[in-house]
Amino acid sequence: MRRFFSADTRTPGSLVDQVRALSRPLRGPEDLDPLLELIGDARYVLLGEASHGTADYYAWRAEISRRLILEKGFSFLAVEGDWPDCYRVNRYIKGLDGPAGFDGAREVLHAFGRWPTWMWANEEVVTLVEWLRRHNDGMPSGRKVGFYGLDVYSLWESLYGVMAYLQRHDGSALPAAWRAFRCFEPYGEDVQEYARATRFVPDSCEDEVVALLHATRGHARTAVGDDPEARFAAEQDALVIKNAEAYYRTMVRGGSDSWNLRDSHMAETLERLMAHHGPRARAIVWEHNTHIGDARYTDMVDEGEHNVGQLVRQRHGESGQVVLVGFGSHRGTVIAGRRWEAPMERMIVPPARGGSWEDVLHQAGPEDRLLLLPAARRSPEMLQSRGHRAIGVVYRPELESYGNYVPSVLPRRYDAFLYLDVTEALHPLHDVQLREDHEVPETFPSGV
Repeated sequence: MRRFFSADTRTPGSLVDQVRALSRPLRGPEDLDPLLELIGDARYVLLGEASHGTADYYAWRAEISRRLILEKGFSFLAVEGDWPDCYRVNRYIKGLDGPAGFDGAREVLHAFGRWPTWMWANEEVVTLVEWLRRHNDGMPSGRKVGFYGLDVYSLWESLYGVMAYLQRHDGSALPAAWRAFRCFEPYGEDVQEYARATRFVPDSCEDEVVALLHATRGHARTAVGDDPEARFAAEQDALVIKNAEAYYRTMVRGGSDSWNLRDSHMAETLERLMAHHGPRARAIVWEHNTHIGDARYTDMVDEGEHNVGQLVRQRHGESGQVVLVGFGSHRGTVIAGRRWEAPMERMIVPPARGGSWEDVLHQAGPEDRLLLLPAARRSPEMLQSRGHRAIGVVYRPELESYGNYVPSVLPRRYDAFLYLDVTEALHPLHDVQLREDHEVPETFPSGV
């Protein structure tokens, strides 16, 4: 997760008054009515989060998603997760695995094995997935809601998925898969090792994965008699392999290219899913605020970075088809790791730094709020850039005064914002270290 620093701690009283006037209390599902009215006939609703480890963000996104599915007929959820893992969830909620499938949502989500496992292997998502299964049980096959992963990390898992599909359906395309497999095999399924190797040696597996994508797509165009969604999944796995190879090769070189490649892949996958579901499809997206909040209204633009929210807005936003919803909180607890692949911990989130958007919202009153932001775009004070907290899977609360805030023009970055004053950590299915009972040091940054 990127870290930013903004030293502005000034909060004009008039800004607090404006926030108070523009916001509405957020106490229960019925208080989402104005948001549903704002969404209207939009086809893309992107729901953010200020961290990957906060129960309240998951719970409110689930409530919004249920209402969008029941009241507006949305077609699928697309999330910041790996395609193979999320496709197993998709098959479970659609009842496609039969008696040999997973025994309940907890089991299918417990199978998420890539760090950070807690993002999807948690009790909050178990509740949502079981609801989706029950909802789909009463629907015809063409109207069952889907669940898909947008991310680009699953190179090896997707390669195994393509090979398994081709073995069942098209042996003539298997040589391309085996050539890709043998190219990656010397690196022992270690994508980091592959990435480092390509930095010093001009050879890569780029040609092999492009050939595999063409071979898989050629099968999908000519195959008959097999499951159309299985064909789509195999082609998506091949696309993941191609883009993951480029992502890992680009990542070791630094700069903004790897970020842009990843978000471009996620936006491309979203468009493929919309086309797959037909001209009346409507999508719900769950990702971190840094992916769904329009990058043009943050300092990401200064780094030459774009994101999913920006790309979707640029393609569809002029016609009112896109609604971006951000989330944030003042303080609480969160699940995160202190370094990459470290054990997950339940950590304290300190009060928001003075002058940040979260601090302004807290000053407006210590209650949960819904802000509909189109009206705020007429206010010069609301259109000033202020820090907006972003907690990643790696988090060091004691360093809060040095980073974790993205300078943002909030009413431009989002169309709506859910502010939750005090939030709690989510409940992982795997083991978690408990750290929240530790005393907060006197030197711990207060954010004021």
